[in-house]
Amino acid sequence: MSARTPLVLPIEPQDGWRIARGARPEHARNFPGAARNIPEAPQFWLWYQHRWIHDRSLMRLFPKSRRIGISYATAYDYVRSRSLAGCRADAWVSSRDEVSALEFQRYCSAFARALNTGARDLGLRVLEESKTGAAKSTAHVLGFANGKRIYALSGNPDAMASKGGDVGLDEFALRKDPQQAFSIAKPTIAWGGRLALISSMRPGYFAQLCNEVEEKKNPKGWSYHKITLQDALDQGYLWKLQSHLPPDDERLGWDEGQYFDNERASAASAEAFAQEYMCVPADESAAFITYAMISSCQYPGNDEWEWTLEEAQQAKQNGAQLYGGLDIGRKKDFTWFTLTEKVGDVHFVRKIITLRGQTFQNQERELYPWFRVCRRLCGDSTGLGAQFMEDARRQIGKYQVEEITFTQPVKEDLAYPVRTAFEDKDIRIPEDALLTAHLRAIRRETTKAGNIRFTADSSEDGHADGFWSLALCLHAAGGQPPPVMPATFAAATGGGLYASARRTRSL
Repeated sequence: MSARTPLVLPIEPQDGWRIARGARPEHARNFPGAARNIPEAPQFWLWYQHRWIHDRSLMRLFPKSRRIGISYATAYDYVRSRSLAGCRADAWVSSRDEVSALEFQRYCSAFARALNTGARDLGLRVLEESKTGAAKSTAHVLGFANGKRIYALSGNPDAMASKGGDVGLDEFALRKDPQQAFSIAKPTIAWGGRLALISSMRPGYFAQLCNEVEEKKNPKGWSYHKITLQDALDQGYLWKLQSHLPPDDERLGWDEGQYFDNERASAASAEAFAQEYMCVPADESAAFITYAMISSCQYPGNDEWEWTLEEAQQAKQNGAQLYGGLDIGRKKDFTWFTLTEKVGDVHFVRKIITLRGQTFQNQERELYPWFRVCRRLCGDSTGLGAQFMEDARRQIGKYQVEEITFTQPVKEDLAYPVRTAFEDKDIRIPEDALLTAHLRAIRRETTKAGNIRFTADSSEDGHADGFWSLALCLHAAGGQPPPVMPATFAAATGGGLYASARRTRSL
């Protein structure tokens, strides 16, 4: 065996993990679900989890489908290893955010109790302090009787740079700079320990590492584990899931094919399904907004980014610069409203409202209160949006509402500032699968005549309505704000220049 060849356990399930064919095995006689792929013997772990737990290779790489239990299995692996008297290494697990780190530590605590290890939850500990004495990095710590610990960090793995032991980087591909994270983590195992990179797929460094294994003879010597949703279903994932569902859950009546079809149909887009569930990285060559741009401008997953209407109204009273963008839909496409706050040069998304299949009267009732907090609102008045925006301008105010007719030159003027904002990190958006899909759907094409045309990958989830809503927001923020009237004149007119117009139509 060469130095670069990894040690990999058998891929095919061994006895005990094989799937029963034909009649249900004895242990599943009273199983309430419709899953067909059931292990021949009762198993706590599915085969792909078992392989992962018992793989003792120095470097492990795992591209995977979402939510198939690999973080759960990793927690067990690290607890079991730390429980051994001869264990010499701490474990360092870096999750993408605080919520994920807490979830991983809960898994570890549960397994520690189940294994009766006598472990103690040491809570949140400061690992590094800044020059001012504030906590620069923290970790949730679980201590064991042999003195070894499991550290669950959120986000940045810098804190483990001077440490040693087992290292696990969860959702590796979703980090701001995966290559730098790998560069920091790799030397940590030099004096004993193992490295594990676990992630759903994204284009970038993680996809590059997987490609090296699959197509370039694995030059780094990874022990390679890859499980798509189809692989997981083939190995009993739905049986395991249905064993934990409540009796009234509709998914109990699904077999593997129905479950797969439902996940595919309910994904934000075909591209999103391929990445999140089938380990296929998106094609960035044709993307107008890349995943790297999007991820670099997202709020952390635990941020409370979304405002209530009361919070928006209070912010307006306090002088906040609030801008709205509206893309109109009726049946197939979304009516998509985005509210942003401009702070300095940065645009913060504060509210997203998506409506579909609703009457224009219902849309007005939902959206008009939000329109009124905007300094300026720009909306799509093309086609069926013409009447809606005309009414909005009459009700809200002609200086506050601008009607935008979409033509190719107008789309070009609207689209480029969005990309510039992402490139310059002058925008903050939530981690939202549907919004990401709409940002990714936009495409720039060159016609035979040499003209630029912006199109979108149309699907059941719309055709980049979220992109154009955000573009209209930025356009609203870049234009002239409505005139500000003296407070005495506002009081004299019963609330403002547009008070009489607002009273003409009750919502």
